[in-house]
Amino acid sequence: MGEEAPVMPEDVAEASRTEQEIASQPACWRRVGRLAADVAGSLPARGERVAVAGCGTSWFIAQSYAAAREEAGYGETDAFAASEMPAGRRYDRVLVLSRSGTTTEILQLLDRLRGTVPTVAITAVAGMPVARAADDVIDLGFADEESVVQTRFATTELALLRAHLGHDPEPAAAAAERVLASPLPTGLLAARQYTFLGTGWTYGLANEAALKLREAAGMWTEAYPAMEYRHGPAAVTGADSVVWMFGAAPDGLGDEIAAAGGTAWFSDEDPLAELVRVQLLAVAAARVRGLDPDRPRNLARSVILAPR
Repeated sequence: MGEEAPVMPEDVAEASRTEQEIASQPACWRRVGRLAADVAGSLPARGERVAVAGCGTSWFIAQSYAAAREEAGYGETDAFAASEMPAGRRYDRVLVLSRSGTTTEILQLLDRLRGTVPTVAITAVAGMPVARAADDVIDLGFADEESVVQTRFATTELALLRAHLGHDPEPAAAAAERVLASPLPTGLLAARQYTFLGTGWTYGLANEAALKLREAAGMWTEAYPAMEYRHGPAAVTGADSVVWMFGAAPDGLGDEIAAAGGTAWFSDEDPLAELVRVQLLAVAAARVRGLDPDRPRNLARSVILAPR
């Protein structure tokens, strides 16, 4: 694939780099919709038993893809943090997700798996060690980012993986454009605590949403499967809380959140587009707190550990 960058909308030309990357997501998703057929031979085939591994954001994208693949009837799919993938399990293929292509835990995993199972890496930098260590590579360099905090690369690889499962990225791209064109509701920005909920493939999105606010703005955030909200997380809901649902909410949940004094945010937009709204919120919250969303505290683009 070529390395051209998506065209940035004119109205974000003066925005931070993170905001520009957020705004480019609909174009990226449409592009992988066209790419999906070209890379189909590299992605897990129907019926294969598959493991997907990543770190940080990539782990949560792995969770979403694993659930979506099983829901689509493509076969048993497990998602792991790369450092926690158990040894000895039999898989037909292992997919690793790594934007930078340099993450230590991904390289350690590929080294352990070498010669035992076919491996495929999705990365933004095809010449890096992860790409060289995997048996096959899908290069999404056009969706690479300058920002430390991942936005468009993560959602673009998920859009590609869902397209491989038969989901047209266009509805999500159109929904993301609506989100990008709408102001953030003030009540969302005023909260001090956020609980994100999902079910099935959207639980990974809930985890990723919570991570975005933690990374960019240092916020107090949590994430759970939707039906787990009543099993403890409800205790932290109060007047300064937002409970944000990805996908359809369980019956009665909105009333329970209101009774606890919190704000329930339920949307009919595509869940992937809702993640874009959270990304925008993370940037806005960072600015309110005097932080630079392009340079988050204590984080680097890639975790590279010194050899022991």
